[in-house]
Amino acid sequence: MNKVANALYAGRKFLLILWIILIVGFGFYAAKLPSVLGGNGFEMKGMYKDTEQLLVDKFDVSEAQIIVLFEKKDGVSDSKFQQTIAQYMQKAKDKSDASKVDIPTASNKMIKGSTAYGIIHFNHDDGTMDKRVEKIRTLSADEKEVSVKLTGGPIIEKDMNTASQADLAKAEAIGIPVALVVLLLAFGGVVAAAIPLMIGIVTVVTTMGVVYFFHPYTELSIFILNVIPMIGLALSIDFALLFINRFKEEIQTKPVEQAIKITIQTAGRSVIFSGLCVFIGLAGMLFIQVDIFQNVALGGMAVVFIAVFSALTLLPSILAILGTRINRLRILKVSEQGGQSRWRSFATFVMKKPLTMTIVSLIILLVALIPVRDMHLEIPSSEALPTKYESRQAFDTYNDTFINKNTADVYFVLEAKQDMLNKKPLTNAFTFTKQLKEDSLVKQVDSISTALNVKSSDQLQAMLENPQISAQAKPAVDSFINGHYMLIKATLDTDQNSDEAKDFVRKWKDKRSLFTVHIGGYPKFEQEIFDEIYEKAPYGLALVLFSTYVILMIAFRSVLIPLKAIIMNILSLTATFGLLVWLFQNGHLGLTQSNIALVLPVFVFGLVFGLSMDYEVFLISRIHEVYRQTRDNNVATVEGLASTSKIITSAALIMIVITGAFAFTDVTPVKQMGVGIALAIFIDATIVRMLLVPSLMKLLGDANWWFFTKKRDKSSSNEQLKS
Repeated sequence: MNKVANALYAGRKFLLILWIILIVGFGFYAAKLPSVLGGNGFEMKGMYKDTEQLLVDKFDVSEAQIIVLFEKKDGVSDSKFQQTIAQYMQKAKDKSDASKVDIPTASNKMIKGSTAYGIIHFNHDDGTMDKRVEKIRTLSADEKEVSVKLTGGPIIEKDMNTASQADLAKAEAIGIPVALVVLLLAFGGVVAAAIPLMIGIVTVVTTMGVVYFFHPYTELSIFILNVIPMIGLALSIDFALLFINRFKEEIQTKPVEQAIKITIQTAGRSVIFSGLCVFIGLAGMLFIQVDIFQNVALGGMAVVFIAVFSALTLLPSILAILGTRINRLRILKVSEQGGQSRWRSFATFVMKKPLTMTIVSLIILLVALIPVRDMHLEIPSSEALPTKYESRQAFDTYNDTFINKNTADVYFVLEAKQDMLNKKPLTNAFTFTKQLKEDSLVKQVDSISTALNVKSSDQLQAMLENPQISAQAKPAVDSFINGHYMLIKATLDTDQNSDEAKDFVRKWKDKRSLFTVHIGGYPKFEQEIFDEIYEKAPYGLALVLFSTYVILMIAFRSVLIPLKAIIMNILSLTATFGLLVWLFQNGHLGLTQSNIALVLPVFVFGLVFGLSMDYEVFLISRIHEVYRQTRDNNVATVEGLASTSKIITSAALIMIVITGAFAFTDVTPVKQMGVGIALAIFIDATIVRMLLVPSLMKLLGDANWWFFTKKRDKSSSNEQLKS
């Protein structure tokens, strides 16, 4: 690190100019990032996506749909209601260039009492969907006799983007001022307190500009708008806090140049190792081939890299220019010695009864993790939107009025090697349909046989050979058969989110058939997402655990300390998930009752496992530094805790403030993520750092440094032999 420190100090002016260029350049594209974000990120390559495309290509199923919900106002007759609906739907079709519209009538069951719905279909999305939506919304505002609300995929997606941007602004408005207060309490001066915030903002803006250039190569989820600021601000401020604290210590007795170089060699080394841990924690998500995980991994890894880069280049350049002026504009008197004395006393107290403290800590964590067994995961849908949005209100009404929540639709597309209307494939298709009807979970089957009320393939072929009957049957045939393809729709007697529905599509996917069977529908979508996460997450977990162990072992020259850190992290994270279930799933402390977002455990683990290693690296690095000087484990632990606890506590508090501010947002998965990260950091900074770390360091004694001691002793023996 000595050569790196020399190079960074020598090039400080060049680096400062480089950063000014980067901020201006990427800042321009950061402002454009929201315009290229879309969707909830739950997209992946697989049978579901292929089947959906087949339905579009072969059976005239629209690629995008807008649902229009109509509610009759008082004094409007039924005939006037239907007439107004028909006129509206025709105007909406013309104005938005839709491919077709489904107009509700009493006969097609799209009207119930004073409520009705229509569907506007679009066969292609050429990037103008937002403009089309706005045109339809303008049309909706003109209606006087009928209440008109819009919902459906494109509307919900657009509203989710708007809500995410509003959430980001709200979280920043809460988090940044409070973080500034914490920084003032930590440093006492405005100059020192303002720098970490500036570094955090620069990191976030630069990263957003970088991520903008990802959009031609991958679909970017709207949640990336919350993830980058959440990680970037918290991590950058943490790094800057550690860096500035060490610089302020060194500059008291050393010239600026030497103080900067020592800070880079010590705090800079810790920043590199902790950044690497967070980077690897996020990289573990890349195994899961679902867009949202790929997005968060890439965006998160980008913000971690830039946070480390800014901490090692921009921050030293600023500090080198400021020098002793870092202490200017002091508004609070901060006593370093008093703080260290209190932490030294606390650490000594904990280490007097290490076994008791360890048992108490473990009991607290084990009690907190009990609710994990009841965790119910679900893919976020329209319910993630706050109820104040019209699209959420309309979708809830549509679901409650017209959708049977106890059934689920699964679509089968049979692909034959020859035309489906030939005798052999048609006979086999009727056999397949019969087997489907016999499945105990199938409530109803819609197919060519039910559409034309025929019992066998021979009866259907005879019907089609009659020219007069064939002409009448053509619309039904075209709806279910297209060349080598046949469509069959199965309605299941279970909820579309149920485990039974997912088991059903797994079973029929693996069922032997004379056809190539393509399966679609929401149960198939959920089954693929859940299976991908459950199958691939263990690989990411293995990478994170193994890599983190190796990195920490190299950093601390210890076999036990990395293992202890990993076990404590897993335990504290599991306790966090238990608390999240208690808070959200059980609806405690005034939170709206909701299931846990499917992505939350992976996100929180990937983010927090690395983030909490920050504190482990900061703390153990200082303990290790003292141990190398004293060769006394107890003294090293006490002194390491005394000298770092204040800054680690301040860093953890800032992390809790920045991420916890998202608890006041409206999009449910973002709220859960913010609360989850804040809780995990709180547990890590209190129970783990204050109680478990000193207790276990005391209990394990010199065994903590087994690898280091062995290497040191071996080196000493070699030197004696040479002499």
